[in-house]
Amino acid sequence: MTGLVVESCGPMTSLQDWGRIGYQRFGVSPSGAMDRRCLAMANALVGNGPEAAAIEFMNLGGNFTCEGGALRLALVGAGCTASVNDASVGPNTTIVLNEGDTLRVSHARTGTFAYLAVAGSFLIAPQLGSLSFHPRSRLGGLEGAPLKAGDRLPCKADQQDRAAMHLPLDPLEEAGPIRVMMGPQDDYFTEDAIRTFLNAQFAVSPQADRMGFQLNGPQLDHAKGFNIVSDGIVDGHIQVPGSGLPIVLMRDRQTAGGYPKIATIISADLARFAQMRPGTPVRFRAVSRAEAVAAARQMKEWLAALPSALVPLRFELTTEHLLGTNLIGGMVDALSHKASDHSS
Repeated sequence: MTGLVVESCGPMTSLQDWGRIGYQRFGVSPSGAMDRRCLAMANALVGNGPEAAAIEFMNLGGNFTCEGGALRLALVGAGCTASVNDASVGPNTTIVLNEGDTLRVSHARTGTFAYLAVAGSFLIAPQLGSLSFHPRSRLGGLEGAPLKAGDRLPCKADQQDRAAMHLPLDPLEEAGPIRVMMGPQDDYFTEDAIRTFLNAQFAVSPQADRMGFQLNGPQLDHAKGFNIVSDGIVDGHIQVPGSGLPIVLMRDRQTAGGYPKIATIISADLARFAQMRPGTPVRFRAVSRAEAVAAARQMKEWLAALPSALVPLRFELTTEHLLGTNLIGGMVDALSHKASDHSS
């Protein structure tokens, strides 16, 4: 069977797609890719829909071997680089692996999350409509677990006959502060706390995972206490427990919580926030519902236009390409070769 064999990878390497949608009322976290932009870009390069499952790397990369036939893959995100049999591969390009080839994915250099997509995705049964791995419930992934050395990922062999492509784009993102809509419980905070939240600088704490990112910075004072009747939670909610330090809830979040939420990161900025490494400074800017909807619509249109932005991958004679390519297939001694020809 055509597929990928995991030779090595980081402990947080997992399968992720668009997420497990429609089950929150049963207490099931949606999970899913932390950066849907990069997931969609990798999928576009191999002809998949934007929501298809891919391998998500968190900080660390990994090594993979192709078995059973050729595969077409693409790596996007976090400044990770790729090489095939130690020959470097250009960024945002289709990667062709033949049987026995080894793909090496570097650690993250400019962000946190990267995605390795394969044409046709993986021949793995979804759970509740998704392959996304959720650690706390052990749903999704490969047999309810993250990836580890020795795992085999079967792929759709009939989806590999595609032209190699290049995507000359960077992930769409707004520069400047992370945009938020205030609430739903901003009335639980003092006026000074609201001003501090919108004007002070915070930083991503090392206490950050797929469930939530805690922020370091000034404490935010509550006006009505820090306990509320538990209510529903969405991606990007910023809750503030008794410590006064904000926690941004991410893809693996719980579905309900009992701390007041001062604001919510808009959907168009959540991936940009997710790529921030510990120590990265963060500022917030409040926007209206109309601005949040416009940003979401722009992101949706950008994702839909990715396939039309693809261009055929052409050979480029660059220094980087030459240094990463074995240009010598062997050596011949001219005198020995001449003597051999004469004697024959």
